[in-house]
Amino acid sequence: MSDDDPAVDDCPYSGDIPMLGLGTWENTDPDACAASVETALEMGYRHIDTAQAYGNEADVGDGLAAADVDREEIFLATKVWIDNLAYDDVIETTEASLDRLGVDSVDLMYVHWPSRTYDAEETLEALNELYDDGKIDRIGVSNFEPEQFQEAIEISDAPIVANQVECHPFLQQEELREVCEAEGVELVAYSPLARGDVLENETLQEIAADHDASPAQVSLAWLRQQGITAIPKATSEAHIRDNWQSLSVSLSDDEIERIESIEQTGRRVDPGFGPWNQ
Repeated sequence: MSDDDPAVDDCPYSGDIPMLGLGTWENTDPDACAASVETALEMGYRHIDTAQAYGNEADVGDGLAAADVDREEIFLATKVWIDNLAYDDVIETTEASLDRLGVDSVDLMYVHWPSRTYDAEETLEALNELYDDGKIDRIGVSNFEPEQFQEAIEISDAPIVANQVECHPFLQQEELREVCEAEGVELVAYSPLARGDVLENETLQEIAADHDASPAQVSLAWLRQQGITAIPKATSEAHIRDNWQSLSVSLSDDEIERIESIEQTGRRVDPGFGPWNQ
């Protein structure tokens, strides 16, 4: 850990969720994935995000085991894939995820997408059973549009605590943010750096220069100051550190307004089975 790095306690929480985490999407090299998780935890991160579909839960588990951080201090999230959302499959594959991760429970289990085998009643019934059995501490949804989100809220006996969606300065998700806030549900941003595109934006570059920061740090600071949790993917120690140091960046009201006025828009993650394409 560098002397310039923010301390563990510098990372704010939104509810029970640390507002800056490490994403592991496309981190498919086993050694690199385990090393990135270990590096992040040793640096101060306490939120690690993975998914069944990423194919790296075992590698994430290796990183958790290697880090000198108690399991109780780590907020660990994974997701049930769209092929596994029938009742029995949710139960079976969640237990397989726990085995791969090397843990007795996860802090948050998401429905990865409301697609393919997803049935709100059946899928959420299974997640509620896992919640009651102590296998998952919290239930979340991912890539849910307002209609699917409200349906899940109404059906689930256990609270839905988070909706993880693509969110960054080019996809600001104003409607979903309002809906989640009204329900007391956390918005978690994946691809918060727009898959690297924020680095090329002139507005973000100008603000970054004024803070002696990177455009990535400015984007993460903007999300945090909107009450949004971000889980940027990073594999190298340099990128993991650059993201962590965003906790030291504080934007003015004027700078936030300039970011919110960015006209460049568009999704970076847009599969045909996304609910907005149905």
